[in-house]
Formats: sequence, structure tokens, C-alpha cells
Amino acid sequence: MSPNPTAKLTPTIDDTSAVFAALADPTRRALIEALTRDAEATATQLAAAFPMTRQAIVKHLATLADAGLVGGHRVGREHRYQLEPGALTPAAAWMAGVGGAWDDRLATLKQRLGPHPRASRTGLS
Repeated sequence: MSPNPTAKLTPTIDDTSAVFAALADPTRRALIEALTRDAEATATQLAAAFPMTRQAIVKHLATLADAGLVGGHRVGREHRYQLEPGALTPAAAWMAGVGGAWDDRLATLKQRLGPHPRASRTGLS
């Protein structure tokens, strides 16, 4: 039985929502990229590459940490940040599920519509 397309969906706040909310900001995505390259860095090191203060970078890192994307530890007086990639797994699984459902729907639509008249002349499917 297929799901009712008119059924109301109840949005919930979960770990996946927090990940998407954190990644919605381009600065936070750039911080993720920077930590991917450098493995770990301080807020001061990260701030050097951005047109904003260290304090602004720390706030972005806190948002990423709240979503489980970034962790950190102290080394002397420094707080060093690193990626926690496990938080991406549920978000990636959700996207794969939605993408798979769309692939299935598009394949069904393509099958129902049959070959495109121009496609058969040009060898395209």
C-alpha cells in the first residue's frame, strides 16, 4: 500500500534537523571544509582564513558542535577543533532514501510515458 500523499506530516526536531540547520550557513560549511583539510585547528587558526572575528568563528563552531559535527579538546590554553563525521551519517541516509524514492518515481514515470519520439530517432533513451 502506498503512502497517502495528502496525509499531514508532523515535523520533528531531531539530530538530522540539527545537522541540516548547521550546514545551511555557508561559513559553517567552509569551516567543515577547512577542518577536512587540516584535521584539527584552533579558532584563531580558522579565523585567519575568514573575514570575521575569532569570536564569530567560535559561535559558528559552537553551532557545529551542537549538531555533533565538530568536537574539540584542550591542549594547554588552546581549544583544538576536529570533525566528528558520524553526525553526517543519518543526514546522508535520509538524503539517500529521498533520492532513491525520487529515482523510483522518475523511472516509473519514464516507463509510463514510453520512449520520447525524438529520442528514438537520435538513439537516446
